[in-house]
Amino acid sequence: MSKKSKNKIIFQTLEQLKKTGAKIYALIYCRVSSDRQARDGNGLESQEQRCTSFAEHNGYIVEKEAIFKDASSGGGEYTSRPKQVELLNYIDKHPHKNFVVVIDDISRLARDVQAHFKFRFQLTQRGVEVVSPNFNFEDSPEGELVEGMMAMVSQYHRKGNTRQVVQKQKARLMQGLWPFPRIKAYKMIPNPEYGKILTAQYPEAQYLKEALEGFAMGIFLRKIDACKFLVEKGYWKTQRPEKYIDKFKDIAKNVINAGFIEYPEWEVPRIKGKHEGIISLETFELLQKRLKKEDSGQRMRTDVTKDFWARGLVCCDDCGEHITAGWSTSRGKRFPYYKCQNHGCISYGKSIPRSKIESALENILKRSGLKDEVTPLVKTMFNRVWNDEVSKYEQAELSFSQQKKKLEEKIKDLSNLVVSSKSDLLKKTYETQLEKTAKEMEEMESNSSAKLDLSIPYGNALNKAVGLLKSPYSTWIKFDIHEQHRLFYFIFEEKLPYNRISGYRTDKIPSAIRLFEEFAISDTQDVEMGEIESPCRRFS
Repeated sequence: MSKKSKNKIIFQTLEQLKKTGAKIYALIYCRVSSDRQARDGNGLESQEQRCTSFAEHNGYIVEKEAIFKDASSGGGEYTSRPKQVELLNYIDKHPHKNFVVVIDDISRLARDVQAHFKFRFQLTQRGVEVVSPNFNFEDSPEGELVEGMMAMVSQYHRKGNTRQVVQKQKARLMQGLWPFPRIKAYKMIPNPEYGKILTAQYPEAQYLKEALEGFAMGIFLRKIDACKFLVEKGYWKTQRPEKYIDKFKDIAKNVINAGFIEYPEWEVPRIKGKHEGIISLETFELLQKRLKKEDSGQRMRTDVTKDFWARGLVCCDDCGEHITAGWSTSRGKRFPYYKCQNHGCISYGKSIPRSKIESALENILKRSGLKDEVTPLVKTMFNRVWNDEVSKYEQAELSFSQQKKKLEEKIKDLSNLVVSSKSDLLKKTYETQLEKTAKEMEEMESNSSAKLDLSIPYGNALNKAVGLLKSPYSTWIKFDIHEQHRLFYFIFEEKLPYNRISGYRTDKIPSAIRLFEEFAISDTQDVEMGEIESPCRRFS
């Protein structure tokens, strides 16, 4: 809200205010183009000094809280610049003060014509003028013309600089060099021939290599397992493993890790990079297949109903797109059906009776079952996974206990210092540290694995797992629809392809059960079928 609307006063120009001897307060606005310039002190301090000297020379009052510094590019509206918004809010909070905005140069206001005049309009609405030691703002047609031309020149320079930067960066990409900020697990190391080049940073790169290769080879069955590994190794430290799943997915899709460069946004194709990758290209391609399998059709539908419980589980065999479901009406009767909605498919719009799709899927579930000779393999693998999880839990619990003890001692020491301190300043410092430590302990307790429930009897859990694999349909019929969909993606890797003529292609169905069976008959030395100590003994 402007001062005029709040106080019913008529704005006065700077010249009028000076003649009346009114106090005029200077709002100093400084801007640099990047956070790096702000950190290094390139520009902000010198701008502030020149603006302050100019304001004092003209008799304006400069207050420390009225100095606003932005670190952002010249493009974009004033709403994208926090300090410009803050400056406007400051004017609104002090409606009885007379203000003038001081800038070092017209380009500091905005290097975009529209953004420049939009911000100027906001100031004008509040009765605030802009002044500069390097440019004379005039309230006349000629003055507006010159100001507009200067704003256009600033915009031209900004766009020209952007174009040059992009051209240089694209040229480096085409050379197989990474022109952007460094990537985690890598450093930008000076190179006599290429300037700076990506170089793997160990041990971070080794941990990432093990996680990527482990997920590609199936050692880590899920993305969350790879994230847990990276958190345990200290690659990521601030959040719980599940918070890093999307980040891990992005890393796994980045071909830089295989020693290549590509940038589709600028039409830069995949080329061999000058840096060394931490994984092979074969491993990278295997990663993409694993990611595609994990992502293909496994998103749970929220609109699934009892009328069409197979919706979201079946795809068209001709095009691979999902099959939808609905009701048709003929002669006053309603008929349930499924059909492909892909316009480019030969089966587009051709209805399939609900009973054909759903009954055939139930038959597949009935036929899917673990063979007796594979059961020992399942138990052996279950034992190993259980042992591994128990070991990790025990290590996490021990680490938690040690950290908790240290924090408790620190809280006790800080509490004593607060009580015994005679200086208010020291007391406040200790209280701040105490509050920070208490919050750290609270967060640690909330993220602790000590809350995991390992009370389920080992034998009961094993029997349930084996029983489910032996007879999935028996478990299926006991579940509600949403639980059935979760079970489906436990048994099958992806949606099942259905052909409207020949039905389900059972020979193409990848499932967890078939994986166990193929593993059992393969000539592998990885799993020994001998007696393994039951992990539940470790808790006895």
